[in-house]
Amino acid sequence: MVAGTLWRYRYDRFGFTTRSSQLHESRLLSIGGPLFHYALLFVAGGHVMGLLVPEWLTQRLRASETMYHTVALTMGGTAGLAAVCGLAILLWRRLRVPAVRRATSRSDRLVHPLLTTVLLAGLAATASSVANPYDYRLGVAVWFRSLFALDPDVPAMAHAPFVYQVHALPAMTLFALWPFSRLVHAFTVPVGYLVRPYIVYRSRARATPYRHPASTVSDGKRPAAGQQQRARQR
Repeated sequence: MVAGTLWRYRYDRFGFTTRSSQLHESRLLSIGGPLFHYALLFVAGGHVMGLLVPEWLTQRLRASETMYHTVALTMGGTAGLAAVCGLAILLWRRLRVPAVRRATSRSDRLVHPLLTTVLLAGLAATASSVANPYDYRLGVAVWFRSLFALDPDVPAMAHAPFVYQVHALPAMTLFALWPFSRLVHAFTVPVGYLVRPYIVYRSRARATPYRHPASTVSDGKRPAAGQQQRARQR
């Protein structure tokens, strides 16, 4: 993912785009797009808290295990469900609108099933924690952090429940495909829009020309050239 993103930025910098299909259809896009993207931000934030923040840190912050898992279950489950609903709307739009369907690339046909599998497996893992509690911060999180040290802790993932393995495998595949698909647009979030100054637009319509009262006659006829000249001089 890192090497591919650097390569694409070097050779295809202007290709960092979503290839928007809003011109083909906007009603479903205006519903599914924000729902999917905002929910995905919460999902990503939950994964950062769950996988990158070690358990000893939350204990030091006096966050009990019960409170942590309750928040993860309610907020993570809600965000995941919203992301699945948003993705379902976008996929329905892509299948039902002919112009959008024709704009689907080969990379989209790989990314969409993977993304759907990742989200559904994540929801299944969250739901399974209700009946069969599993502390993923002592297993999956340890394995995930070991990847950054280039020394994967394989037993930590091997002993995790199967649903977590199903969730992780397509997620890793999705990361590998990330730089070569439209997902790369995530690195071009317009954060500068939050702090940039306002842009002043001018209307392209012509302004009504000013007419001097002296140039208007009661009978509707155009004034003589001498009268026009004197009006301009006034």
